[in-house]
Amino acid sequence: MKKILFLAIAAIAMSAFAGRPKYVFLFIGDGMSVPQRMTAEEFSRKSGAGSLAMNTMPFSAMTRTCSADSLVTDSAAAATAIACGTKTKNHYSGVDPEGKPVYSSAAAAKKAGVKVGILTTVTITHATPAGFYAHRNNRGDAYGISIDLANSGFDFFAGGGLDVNPKNSKNHKQYAECGDAYEYVRSKGYNIVETKDQFLALKPGDGKVFTKFTNGALESTIDADGTQPTIAEMVAKAVEMLDGDSGFFIMAEGGRIDWAGHSNDAATNLRDVLALDEAIKVALQFQDKHPDDTLVVVTGDHETGGMSMGFAGTGYALYMDRLVNQTMSVGKFEDKVAAAFKANPALSFGDVKPIITEAFGFKFEGDAKKDGMVLTKAELKGIVAAFDHDVDFHKSKIEENSKYDGEKRYLLGGECRVVMSHKCGIGWSSGAHTAMPVLTTAKGRCAEQFSGFIENTDISRIMKAFYE
Repeated sequence: MKKILFLAIAAIAMSAFAGRPKYVFLFIGDGMSVPQRMTAEEFSRKSGAGSLAMNTMPFSAMTRTCSADSLVTDSAAAATAIACGTKTKNHYSGVDPEGKPVYSSAAAAKKAGVKVGILTTVTITHATPAGFYAHRNNRGDAYGISIDLANSGFDFFAGGGLDVNPKNSKNHKQYAECGDAYEYVRSKGYNIVETKDQFLALKPGDGKVFTKFTNGALESTIDADGTQPTIAEMVAKAVEMLDGDSGFFIMAEGGRIDWAGHSNDAATNLRDVLALDEAIKVALQFQDKHPDDTLVVVTGDHETGGMSMGFAGTGYALYMDRLVNQTMSVGKFEDKVAAAFKANPALSFGDVKPIITEAFGFKFEGDAKKDGMVLTKAELKGIVAAFDHDVDFHKSKIEENSKYDGEKRYLLGGECRVVMSHKCGIGWSSGAHTAMPVLTTAKGRCAEQFSGFIENTDISRIMKAFYE
């Protein structure tokens, strides 16, 4: 009788799990809402590559993003909602508004015997990935978050490092118990991989993986030199390492989309959206081989920058294709200009013009009405004024202008960024997050549940049900 009862219970359990996808991919574009997706969409179409994979999925849901204490969420609260199904306060990670731990869909998958991978293009202790494994009321507690990571038991972590300085960790209240963060991760059985070659050489059976390509974020796609893996390569390796009879749950974040949104850098933002889409294509290719067992979901945690497709200066026209002319992030451009100032304190505008052309594709000669990359008189005036300011500011920094009382930051990169956005027809209303809803799209088993107008917490509610 007991055997019959056991078999009946087992049959019920197997029946419940039979309805869920065996393989789950959750992609999060940090700071990615409709404008970011559609800017990349139009750029892709103009370049002949067609629609983004994330925009071809058959099911979609407009998704509300507010946190427990603000209409405008931060990434920690948004990740907690998406991962754990709980609205919490901004800056809280994996805990409810009272600071009590809540568990994520990834943790539910792991408890059910499913392998789990967490991937990101920024530090692995950053707000979005932390929402899936950490329990802290301060997203800045990188050391504590790294301890939670190691204790999660998840199978695969890839991205930047822990964002923890081991020397400073000695002053942390947990240091006496846990010691150096990286050593603690290693003590929990993780194989720490430091180079792209080591990463790509990993094979199933190599055990739990943690990558330390850098202690910071990975390079923006626009600045990448090939020494770090792309997010598509990370997803492909995660699939290779985690595939098996138990299935897997993979969360992959395009984290630098948000950073480019904060700096209103349209071309850099675009490249990171496109890079995330390449990773989504990897998942969809896997889904093609396992159509009845795979779910792919793409969402954003919030919008960043108040991005809009349309600017008064271009009227009803948009020129997304002009973004191809920008070859580096605004940050890298500013580094180049700073290096030029350091090498030559008497730097002239003529000296910096080639750097501007290299970075943004702007032309200083020609007819602006016939060639959109030629600078208009007004655009040139603004860029020259920004450079003149930077000359004075630089002199104050090297103590050659002690009476300087102007803005204490370089302005040339910011002005070039504004000109590039305007030339393309892109507007920005903020350097921060906004309350704009995001778009969630889905394809595969159970994808129809991601339809209509939903809360970000519904993503976790749906996914947790697969494992409970």
